[in-house]
Amino acid sequence: MFDADLLVEDCRAALTGDRASLNVREVVARAIADPACAAGIAGRGEAGVHTLHRSPELTVLNVVWAPGMVLLPHNHEMWAVIGVYSGREDNILWRRLPGDARTRIEAAGAKSLGEGEAIAFGPDVIHSVLNPLSRPTSALHVYGGDFFAVPRSEWDPETHTERPLDVEAVLRRLGG
Repeated sequence: MFDADLLVEDCRAALTGDRASLNVREVVARAIADPACAAGIAGRGEAGVHTLHRSPELTVLNVVWAPGMVLLPHNHEMWAVIGVYSGREDNILWRRLPGDARTRIEAAGAKSLGEGEAIAFGPDVIHSVLNPLSRPTSALHVYGGDFFAVPRSEWDPETHTERPLDVEAVLRRLGG
């Protein structure tokens, strides 16, 4: 059976050194490769953000994306590790426009994560997320800090102009 407490313990142990996000990515990759992960944690999950652990140095979430769910371009202001254990998560990667005083962005790439795949994003990454499937997508999201306490930004979908991210509004949109 999947043990969320053991996952958190392993992630906390992986925080040492300057490779913390890559170390945590290895922990998450092992967890999502285990069929017990989907069997043990998926039951937690209606669409939404489910907190498994929250502390000043680490946040571990089980994120369940509803079919067709879209999250606007946003940043985290800390490293992030995402590991999909069921479904697919499509990420559009964005970059700030040069000379635009940190306000506007443009698409710069994409990364699609399927079942069993994990990725580490640096603290400066801006991305938007889509569940392209007609069924829920479930993923472990681990952050190098208190995900809920750090001010972040999101970008307007029409103008690509930066604005403060309202975490509570995002959680309501996701059903959490």
